[in-house]
Amino acid sequence: MNAVNTSGKRKTAVARAVVKEGTGKVTINKTPIEIYTPELARLKIEEPIGIAGSKAKEVDISVNVNGGGVMGQAAAIRTAIARGLVDFFKDDESLEAAYRAYDRTLIINDDRRKLPKKPLGHGARAKKQKSYR
Repeated sequence: MNAVNTSGKRKTAVARAVVKEGTGKVTINKTPIEIYTPELARLKIEEPIGIAGSKAKEVDISVNVNGGGVMGQAAAIRTAIARGLVDFFKDDESLEAAYRAYDRTLIINDDRRKLPKKPLGHGARAKKQKSYR
């Protein structure tokens, strides 16, 4: 049986996807995508499946994700799924072109990280206000 392993990252969330021949089932941490919550994260995760169209119905996708928050995990999952579908259907280059045209982060991990905190403030850029009166 033909199977492809891929991964996706966002901040500290890491998702590992296994794409293999099947009937279109998608599971995230052994939970079917239909009941995955919150709904906003589920809609974000379903984007690469919607773009793939009928090709996504030919494969089963199993994703394990840990670390990070809910939306960071959702971004990591969608990257892992998109990469897995591109690798599984490597003879069809139009799928990767469609993903890149829709959103570059479907194929490439988002490398942005949080800025370190600086002195004299309570965050990376915020500073204590000065009063001259």
